[in-house]
Amino acid sequence: MIYKVFYQPTTKNNPRRENTRSLYVEAASEVIARSMVEEQTDYNIEYLEELSPKALEYEQQSPDFKITEFNNEEA
Repeated sequence: MIYKVFYQPTTKNNPRRENTRSLYVEAASEVIARSMVEEQTDYNIEYLEELSPKALEYEQQSPDFKITEFNNEEA
């Protein structure tokens, strides 16, 4: 599955909506997706969204769409 991860770039500052960013990650479950991002970044994860096929198709139309790859033995 493809997950869209909404995050703040650092855990050191209070979250602000204006600083929310997103990335896309492929993982077998939401738990694995969250752990991949938490273990390999300093991001403050706000929300993970599993993308339905239609939502994924829509997101892929963006020129900024790119699946972020992490080293993970569980995936």
